[in-house]
Amino acid sequence: MKSIRLMLVAIMAIIGTTVYGQEKNTSFKVYGNCEMCKKRIEKAANIEGVKSASWNVETKMMTLAFNADKVSEKDVQKQIAKAGHDTQGLSASDAAYDKLPGCCQYDRKDASQGEHEGHQQEKSQPHNH
Repeated sequence: MKSIRLMLVAIMAIIGTTVYGQEKNTSFKVYGNCEMCKKRIEKAANIEGVKSASWNVETKMMTLAFNADKVSEKDVQKQIAKAGHDTQGLSASDAAYDKLPGCCQYDRKDASQGEHEGHQQEKSQPHNH
């Protein structure tokens, strides 16, 4: 009986380590201006596999915790770009950006120049803003 209990404890430890190993944390820049942007960005980032997504209005930084077996950072950035917000890795289409309320239309020149080292910006269309 003691050996069965010991085996169960070992199995639970292995399972716990495996589940913990899937969670990743990252942060990246997302462009926006206000609390309305914050709600839209965080809602767009809240896809299956994302444990938490928090965007800081002042720093423009998204902090993300996610299950890497279910979703990637790029998947989340794609959803944010679809909502109209450029990220440090992807640009929103002009059509998506143009749908943002006026107060949420950030300076796209700042966004295209705000890339961080190691991340290449992908442009879906040239920007005329």
